[in-house]
Amino acid sequence: MIYLLLLCIIIILLLCYKIHWMRQSMKEIQTGVMDKLHHDTNTLISISSHDKKIEELAVCLNVELVHLRELRQRYQQGDLELKDAVTNISHDLRTPLTAVYGYLDLLEKEDKSEDAARYIHIIKGRMDALKQLTEELFHYSVFLSEAKESFEVVELKRAIEECLSANYVSLKGCHITPEIVFCEQEIKVHINQNALSRILNNIVSNVIKYSTGDFKIVLLNTGEMIFSNHAPALDETTVGKLFDRFYTVENGMKSTGLGLSIAKSLCEQMHGEIYANYKKDILYIHLLFHDRT
Repeated sequence: MIYLLLLCIIIILLLCYKIHWMRQSMKEIQTGVMDKLHHDTNTLISISSHDKKIEELAVCLNVELVHLRELRQRYQQGDLELKDAVTNISHDLRTPLTAVYGYLDLLEKEDKSEDAARYIHIIKGRMDALKQLTEELFHYSVFLSEAKESFEVVELKRAIEECLSANYVSLKGCHITPEIVFCEQEIKVHINQNALSRILNNIVSNVIKYSTGDFKIVLLNTGEMIFSNHAPALDETTVGKLFDRFYTVENGMKSTGLGLSIAKSLCEQMHGEIYANYKKDILYIHLLFHDRT
């Protein structure tokens, strides 16, 4: 009986020891997976356990991590090539656009009928939209590249005030008077200041396009910025697509559809988040950066 009891105790101790090392190995695997997902590294998951099943699990995860790394590298390379192509195309379009503008200026000075003058006006309007698109395309890749560099401490209240000052004429021209609600404390984040200015300007430009006259900005003590305005021309479906590249709604015909897409890309590059929702004809855009100082 005593020998049986000792045998049971030994078996229980061995099982506890094995469970302990299995738990340790699972923790190592969890830590390894999280580290490999968040950092660009060629190292693989290593474990201290010699359990065959645990080792097989680690091997399978390493195979998938290698495959995921290859896919990530292909995506990054393809994204870089796409940005270079877009930049080159937009740059190449500038020369013929300048020539067309020159010919249109000459045509405007010629004697012409009312219909011809109207057609020239329409053509020039379309040319202005095309020029704006090429400029947006040119700056698209530039801003995304710069967002990863030159991080600094930025005070959000001051950044918002500077943005509103820069857009004062446009807001006043649309009879929009911003309502500003700031929290008492000073909110600072570690981001790229130029990229933040671009994001805020794109949000304000969106307000100018769709607002019926109101515009409210709220800065919470959590660092979250909320921009809201009445936009009866929108609905939940269109709001869900506002951050899609090249998406425009019907009354935003002069828009390139890149503004909020650029804002979202810049925000993600700086480990922030931006999203929109729509309630009772009011558009809300939420902006938050997690790297507080």
